[in-house]
Parts: sequence; C-alpha cells; structure tokens
Amino acid sequence: MGNLFGTDGVRGIANSELTVDLAYKLGQAGAYVLTKEKAHKPTILIGRDTRLSGEMLTAALVAGICSVGANAISIGIVPTPAVAHLTREYEADAGVVISASHNPVEYNGIKFFNNKGYKLSDKLEEEIEALIEDDCKSIETPTGINIGRVQYRTESIYDYIRFAKKRINHRFEGIKVVIDCANGASYVSAPEALRQLGAEVVIIHNEPDGTNINKACGSTHMDDLKAYVIQVGADIGFAYDGDADRCLAVDEHGQMVDGDQLMAICGNYMKNQGTLNQDTIVGTVMSNLGFTLMGKEQGINIVQTKVGDRYVLENMLENNYNIGGEQSGHIIFLDENTTGDGLLTSLHVLEVMKATGNKLSELASIMNVLPQVLVNAKVSTSKKYEYLNDALIAKEVKELEDKFAGNGRVLIRPSGTEPLVRVMIEGSNKAELAREATRLAGIIEERLA
Repeated sequence: MGNLFGTDGVRGIANSELTVDLAYKLGQAGAYVLTKEKAHKPTILIGRDTRLSGEMLTAALVAGICSVGANAISIGIVPTPAVAHLTREYEADAGVVISASHNPVEYNGIKFFNNKGYKLSDKLEEEIEALIEDDCKSIETPTGINIGRVQYRTESIYDYIRFAKKRINHRFEGIKVVIDCANGASYVSAPEALRQLGAEVVIIHNEPDGTNINKACGSTHMDDLKAYVIQVGADIGFAYDGDADRCLAVDEHGQMVDGDQLMAICGNYMKNQGTLNQDTIVGTVMSNLGFTLMGKEQGINIVQTKVGDRYVLENMLENNYNIGGEQSGHIIFLDENTTGDGLLTSLHVLEVMKATGNKLSELASIMNVLPQVLVNAKVSTSKKYEYLNDALIAKEVKELEDKFAGNGRVLIRPSGTEPLVRVMIEGSNKAELAREATRLAGIIEERLA
C-alpha cells in the first residue's frame, strides 16, 4: 500500500494535509475505481460527522464524484455505521464517510465502502492512490447531461434508527441510561433510538457546534459519564466516539465496562440463545487475558487477530463468525452490519440486561479484567521492527515471559503510524507490571534509537 491510505482511510489535518484538492481527487478517483464496471449511471452515498471541516470536504468530494459522471447522495451528519448500512439499503454503488473518528477537531478523514458496506481492499486503495498520483489525468470528465447530479436526503438518519431498532426484540422501559454523544455523529440517532424503545435517557455532550467533537468527552474521556451515572442514579451509561462506530459503557457504580467485557456479555447471551456462530468471539492481541480465560470457563473460543478492526472483520468473514471487536469498543455484529456500530452495541447490551434482569455490574463480572500496563518506547522509524532481531531485547522479553507465564503475558509490537514500539504487560500486580514495562521500554529505546 502507498502512503495516502492508512489503516482506516485517508486522514490528516483538514485544509493542510487533507486539502480540498485532495478531497476532490479522491472523489474523482474513488468514483471511477468503484463504479467503472457498472453499466448504469453510478450513485455514491456520502455522510459525515460534526466537525467544522466536514461541510468543506463534502462539497469537494461531491464535486469530484459528479465531475466523472457519477451521482452523489449527501445524507449529512450520520454515524459511520449508518453509511455502511444505508449504502446497502439504498442500493448505492459505494459509500463514503468524512470523519476522523475519535481524533481532535483539526483532523478529518475520508473512508470508502463498497456496495456491500465493507471497507476497501488494499488492492482497490492502491488503484485509487495510483490515479491520484497521476493527477487523475486518465479519468474522463463528461460534459452536458452526462455530469453527475447531487441529491440531499436529510431523513436518512431515521432510516438508520429504524434499521437498528428492528434488530432488538425487547423494550427498555424501567432502564435509565446516560449517553455521552461526544458532540459527534450519534447526537440524533442514539437518543432517538433509545427513547423510541422506552428507555429513560439522560444526554451529555450532545450540542455539536463544529469545534467541540471529542473535546474532553466521548469514549476517550469518560470521567463526565461516570460522574453523571452516579449523580442521576442511572442503570448504565454509554459513551460513543466522534463517528459513533465505538461504544464503551459505565455500570451503575460508575465503573467502566470496556469492549472486551461488552463482547463477553453479548457473546455469552448469544451462545445461550444459540446464535453465536461456532461458539466463537474474535478479539485482537490487545484483548485482555481475562477475556481468554472467560472464554475457557464459558466454552467460548476466543480468536485473536492483529490490532485493527479491519483484521477482526477479515477473520470473521473468512471463518463465518458473527461477533468480534476491540477493547476500545469497536464491536462488529456481522449478522446486522459490516462495521463497528456503537448504537447496535448499546441496544444489544440493554437487551441482555432486560432479558436477564441483571445489572450491568453483574453481567460484567463474567470476566475478570487483569491489569494491563502499556508503555511506549520512542525509537528510530527505520529501526522499529528491529526489536525482533536484537539479541538483548529478545533475552529480556523471554525472561519476562517466563516470569509471568500462566499469570500474565508480554506483548511487544511496533506502532503502525508512529516511531514507537509498544510494550504491554499483563498480570496481577500492577505496580510490578509498570516497573517491568518501563524497564523494558527503556532498553528498547536505548537499543533502537
């Protein structure tokens, strides 16, 4: 893969790295690559989150799409999973989300889906990138009646809400929920869906102004949510990120329930209902060791992939598994949607609470979360993979693995985007873990500077 696409589309600081010109060319190249074999005039769906630069980049992207003869449907502010679903529901030829997820407001991103709602393969991204590197010179730009049209559909968010509600077989009267919408794309869909299903809803960080997305709120800043759940006596709290493909929870005592725990709760319920394909949940190598131990106790196979939801999804598709995700709250219910879906995650957790009559703290106790310590070692970009071949680092890692064997684990991995090697150690004594992780990170920094 080239340098333009990262692990989750094209991202950068809006109007500096992710420019209007680049968005225009992405519209041209993306429309061409994704629809070139269509016999009809193709249609591409575009949604965005609440950040200020979204309108500017949407206009540029739409212009690029229409300039190559494709039609555009702009559906405004919607969660990422809404675009993935509605691309299929509207029978569009492709979908695009303009969002930088959990990142600060100055960032933005452009991510494509194919007509089935899946993220693009490396091959297609490389094809788009090659066209942009060539300044899109090989793409024909029609004139007259062959130029694309733009349609605006502001009601689309309600189509997504209807879709999500139909996945649930319970109503939620008697459950008090606090939701933190991160001043992001969930600010309509999450409150509306929960209220329509009967829950009593308290909302925080639900006044997006274009500049406050993810600002000290949402799934990366959960202190406000914890405090509100206790203050109003709620049964549960949910926090989404800026584009609402992630969801984390807070129990009635104000304690966080992370993505591993949410998958444990939902996966066990699915197993009991006979709907957990092959009795398997897909996690990543960063999943807590307690998640694996829970699986052994409950007769559930826990599969681990590389970090990143695209690797989770690839494994699920290849092996016909139907639930998987990450500790960060990016959970995929593949029977229902093709990407992580914060709203669906919320609804399924509430469904388990309603069906079992148990509090969230009781449900979460199915998994014992072992302490994890993560320390970043700053290294030379050119050397960040050399830890694999460094004899001293290998010796230190082996000694730690032997030390924690059976009661913990050591995981070393390079960052995909930064000059860092991440050192993660799990075990029972957090102070000891912190000491050892810091010591090992120091050795790695010294050896790979």
